[in-house]
Amino acid sequence: MKKSNRRLVRAVILLLLVSAVAYTLYLNATKDQAVIKEGSMAPDFKLETLDGRTIKLSDYRGKGVFLNFWGTWCKPCEKEMPYMEKSYQQFKEKGVETLAVNIGESDFIVNKFVDKYDLSFTFPMDRNRDLLEIYGVGPIPTTFLINPEGKVVKVITGSMTQQDVHDNMNMIKPEQ
Repeated sequence: MKKSNRRLVRAVILLLLVSAVAYTLYLNATKDQAVIKEGSMAPDFKLETLDGRTIKLSDYRGKGVFLNFWGTWCKPCEKEMPYMEKSYQQFKEKGVETLAVNIGESDFIVNKFVDKYDLSFTFPMDRNRDLLEIYGVGPIPTTFLINPEGKVVKVITGSMTQQDVHDNMNMIKPEQ
C-alpha cells in the first residue's frame, strides 16, 4: 500500500472515531434524565421483599410512603436505620409505610443487618439496581417522601436525625 493511501485510511479511521466520540457526548448531554423531582408522581415499581413477598408502590396508595434507598456498607444509612424503626413504630398505625430499598446486596447480608438492628419495616430488594436508576438516586442514603396520592413531596439526600425522620413521616401522614 502506498504511503498516501495509508495516510488516507488512517485519516478516515480517525475521523470515524472522533465522530463516534462526539456523537456519544452529544447523546449523553442531551438525554432526558429520569430523575424524580418534588411534585412529580412517584413511578410505580414491583419488587420482591426480603421476606419473599412481591410488593408494588401502588399497593400503598392512600398511605404516606417513606421510600429510602440504602446499603449495609453505608455508614450514614446504618446510623439512620434505628431512627427509621422508632418512627415507623409511631407512624405505622397513622397510615405511613416505610420501604427501605436495599441496593443489590444478598438476602443473607441484609437479613443479618435487619436482625442486628431488630428492624420490622419492609425491605424491597433492588437486586439489579433498576429502581435506583428509575428514581435517579445518586449518593445514598436517599429518601423520597411520597404523599397518599402518590406524589413526591420531598427528596432527601444524606443522613437524617431522629427528629428529621419523625418530622418527615409526619409530613406525609394522611389526613385523619
